[in-house]
Amino acid sequence: MAGKKPVWRHPRAGRGGQFMNTQLQRCIAFKALHTNKAGWIIPNPWDVGSAKVLEGLGFKALATTSGGYAFTLGKADGAVTLKEMLQHCAALVAGTQLPINADFENGYAEDINEMVANITRLAATGVSGISIEDFSREQRSIYSLSESVERVQAAVEAIAATGIPILLTARTESLLRGFDDLDDIIERLQVYAAVGADVLYAPAIRSLDALKTVTSELDCPFNVLAPFIRGATVQQLAAAGGTRISVGGTLTYASVAPLLQAGKEMLEHGSFDWVAKVANSVEVKSLLKL
Repeated sequence: MAGKKPVWRHPRAGRGGQFMNTQLQRCIAFKALHTNKAGWIIPNPWDVGSAKVLEGLGFKALATTSGGYAFTLGKADGAVTLKEMLQHCAALVAGTQLPINADFENGYAEDINEMVANITRLAATGVSGISIEDFSREQRSIYSLSESVERVQAAVEAIAATGIPILLTARTESLLRGFDDLDDIIERLQVYAAVGADVLYAPAIRSLDALKTVTSELDCPFNVLAPFIRGATVQQLAAAGGTRISVGGTLTYASVAPLLQAGKEMLEHGSFDWVAKVANSVEVKSLLKL
């Protein structure tokens, strides 16, 4: 029809562009969650099964964990390939009805053009959020501020080019890598926001006071990694400005703890007492919708 713009259809969309509509709806729902000033938890599943359990429990969005997913492959954090990560994200999107935020490290590329191409491929898996960090695993160092800003801006433009309102989280790794200068962290996050990042993140903030110091200088929603601030509640984290609350790979290792205990019990004591503590299979199947 003359004068009517063609509707962009996702390459994986079925008739009527159903996949695209689902992704769009999830993106809209994901953005709406970020208006919640009271604080909300975005847990980090490590596979489709854990994602479906968390969905069944009532969480509204999920985030991947690079370390948790690497564990499922028997790899170290940072050793997952781009192909594996894309497959993982596609599986989580297909396995749940929730918005999925992808921990995409440095875009799996040092070259910015390659990073942009990878972000485009990630967007095609159906994710609703993408996190990009300013740490080069190849160089084992934080990118300079100018290079980091260039990369964040390129990521913003790559997402915009897809036509899907995927939220971009810009993440500085400074604290995780031993750089404790909060002023530098604040400056980085402010500039990332200025070039278009939707959400900001600085993992390894270790106190509510430090969290408030950082977030009080920012206007964007802030993701806080809760396990680093031991004992803090959702209410306390939110009051300090950490309204989106994730747990990283910690949930993965929480699930490994009983596996270790059961294995040691069998090997060292020849006992199967651990069976009394397993999850109820009926409840699990119900959460998995089996």
